[in-house]
Amino acid sequence: MLKAVIFDVDGTLAETEEVHRAAFNAVFEQVGLDWHWSSDVYRELLKVTGGKERLRHYVQVEGLDPLEDDALAGMHRLKTAMYAELLPNTVALRPGVSRLIQACIANSIQLGIATTTTEANVDALAQAVSPHLPLSAFDAVMGGTRVPEKKPNPAVYLAVLDALGVGPQEAIAIEDAEAGVIAACEAGIRCIASPSMYTVSHDLTRAEVIIPHLDDRGDGQPVTLEWLAGFLS
Repeated sequence: MLKAVIFDVDGTLAETEEVHRAAFNAVFEQVGLDWHWSSDVYRELLKVTGGKERLRHYVQVEGLDPLEDDALAGMHRLKTAMYAELLPNTVALRPGVSRLIQACIANSIQLGIATTTTEANVDALAQAVSPHLPLSAFDAVMGGTRVPEKKPNPAVYLAVLDALGVGPQEAIAIEDAEAGVIAACEAGIRCIASPSMYTVSHDLTRAEVIIPHLDDRGDGQPVTLEWLAGFLS
């Protein structure tokens, strides 16, 4: 029986990764670094989950001078603030997201968020697309601040299941990226994958099904709660 739907955020709720990339580049300029992450570079960096981890990985693979932890954390704080500043009027929820959220609310299906991004970024997205992402209706919002272990580690999904008080066999996860699909599956949750512009090349085959978006499950029909429940039977 379906009792909960758990969403990833970046690339799943909205196509936010371009805003993240722009925020990173703006901060690089702000702090006097001659770094610039192109779309191709960022696509590769997205294989590393977590903003601070992505920065650290970039420094390592480029053979740059290591950043002290305080400097890394400070740069990431600036980037989080810049992301919130850039979001308004630049993003919308992906097709079908608001409709499915409202269907969950109307049918007393619990809502959860399991993401690697910070809870501050989730709040910023909700404000930018208000009122279409009513966080007050979500029964659990877990991000990188509360759960530091990054996907594909299943920790964030396990934390959401615990907060919701449901078992993995009673929930469906919705993800866009390989690491997220793996995390959900490792937590024992059936996962629906809907690739975003930056994850179309990811291996999403561990998902139950791969669909264009929530308003088109591949046959021109929208994702419904009844259809999702069918994966649990």
